[in-house]
Amino acid sequence: MIPKKIFFTKGVGVQKEKLASFEQALRKAGIEKYNLVKVSSIMPPNVKAVTKEEGLKILQPGQILFVVMSENSTDEPNRLISASLGIARPAKGGYGYLSEHHAYGQSAKVSGDYAEDLAATMLATTLGIEFDVDQAWDERKQIYKASGKIITTTTVTQSAKGAKEGLWTTVIAAAVFLIDE
Repeated sequence: MIPKKIFFTKGVGVQKEKLASFEQALRKAGIEKYNLVKVSSIMPPNVKAVTKEEGLKILQPGQILFVVMSENSTDEPNRLISASLGIARPAKGGYGYLSEHHAYGQSAKVSGDYAEDLAATMLATTLGIEFDVDQAWDERKQIYKASGKIITTTTVTQSAKGAKEGLWTTVIAAAVFLIDE
């Protein structure tokens, strides 16, 4: 069972109950109708990224979906939360990495950069790319790309501030694997 396609999505939900806010975040992401199974963060070789709309067209309610998902929740008014996925793909058809990061107090940019850096660094270590862990992410990103071994890195991030009324706020970012049967 190796996924042939993948799509990325994100969402935010605000409700009185934590579970209901999670459900609403899934709805905003378009994946509330499915049974989600969280898996670790390896991106299969040659998996094709498709749009969320394209991916959702081939799914049926109740279907089991394998996902890499980051999620975060708060019921504290104005507390900044984020959920991010970092994505790093190698240049020559090998496997890549997805990384999950969820944080409090980090902007979408900071959280997304952290997740992207994490995925790229995990991939770089498996490819034997030498780098200084103390360098800034922007500097390492250039080293990774210059090596010719890492073709793309990116991020999917959802952030939100906790609802002023003290309602539960949940954010999610997900990579959904599609398996052709």
